Amino acid sequence: MSFSDLIWVFVLAAVVWPLFRQSGVNRKRLEVLRRVETNRGSRVISLIHRQEAINLLGIPISRYIDVEDSEQILRAIRLTPDDMPIDLILHTPGGLVLAAEQIARAVRQHPAGVTVFVPHYAMSGGTLIALAADAIVMDENAVLGPVDPQLGQYPAVSILNAVGRKTVDHVDDATLILADIAAKAIRQVEVVVAELLADRLPPADAQALAQTITDGRWTHDYPITCAKLRELGLAVDTAMPREVYELMELYPQPGQKQTVQYVPAPYSDKKRFFNSGHW
Repeated sequence: MSFSDLIWVFVLAAVVWPLFRQSGVNRKRLEVLRRVETNRGSRVISLIHRQEAINLLGIPISRYIDVEDSEQILRAIRLTPDDMPIDLILHTPGGLVLAAEQIARAVRQHPAGVTVFVPHYAMSGGTLIALAADAIVMDENAVLGPVDPQLGQYPAVSILNAVGRKTVDHVDDATLILADIAAKAIRQVEVVVAELLADRLPPADAQALAQTITDGRWTHDYPITCAKLRELGLAVDTAMPREVYELMELYPQPGQKQTVQYVPAPYSDKKRFFNSGHW
């Protein structure tokens, strides 16, 4: 075998092996999803955005909620019988308002009800989807986030505040137009959130919560904890199924230096463990 043949073998292995490995991971994910479905008698849908080396060169690709996600989830909901509940596992930094709102409305309209599971975080558009569910289950340390609109790199409310500090003759037309769009975006999102909460909270409470998480009082990455959500009047459960954590283990973050290490076993019986010679 010549040197050029070895090069071609290496290239072929570099192309085929990641695809083969990804196929195995996908199979394990479906096995976990099916196990949850069997245990809970539901259809399970996962919306998980992490960096995965899925292309030929192994370059991590960041994912956010987009129209493709909304198309896939809406199709999964359409394929679900009206009398079958849905469990939606969310792990996302957010994404397009249009796509998140489509998913949220579909979740709200499913007759048998939807439970959203948040093992780590569901920010921005992910929070919008979670608020549409009939029940929210979060890890004790998981968080949601504000849903105040963002226009480009700036929060809509910050654009309005900046314009409000100047007289009109000191603001250019482009900025005034941007401020007009920002005001509309804030009103629109607030209305959507209030509508999604209408069946779960009294009208006054739904409106108050909608205003709280859309009016820009917090930065867009502000972590809203379980305790804070309960303080705001939203019921949150923390009984997270073990399989949800297993699923998250199948979504690794590749290409990063190992900075966290631990013995990957539960210490349910500490006395027996420490006396067994494993320490």
